[in-house]
Amino acid sequence: MAKTSNGKLDGTKLTQAILDSSRNIWLAGLGAFSTAEGEGAKIFDTLVKAGEKTEARTRKVTEQAFANIKSQAGGTWDRLEQVFEDRVAGTLGRLGVPSKKEVDALSKRVASLTTSVDKLAGRKVGTTRTTRARPAH
Repeated sequence: MAKTSNGKLDGTKLTQAILDSSRNIWLAGLGAFSTAEGEGAKIFDTLVKAGEKTEARTRKVTEQAFANIKSQAGGTWDRLEQVFEDRVAGTLGRLGVPSKKEVDALSKRVASLTTSVDKLAGRKVGTTRTTRARPAH
């Protein structure tokens, strides 16, 4: 830009420089719009594909993390359940209540003794009529 003899910018040239700069900015904007309009569909498709890949990776990581947490929680729940069962069994044992294992062993022993008694009594084994004890009400 040209300066006048007193060191100031010439007003006409300054105005022209501003107009030229404004026009270049306007043309750059039009060029960007035109490029975006022409390339927009391609860019959009590219962004969608990138988003799908990111979603798939994120989903995989999330599912793995969830599976790990579920596994850990399941193990904790199993241990808690076992502790509860052990404590209940211990309490019932202290109260003199037989366990299922003890009742099953006793049932086998009674069946064995019944078979022995039938043999001694001369009856056919397995024909003895047994009655079940009724639970107390």
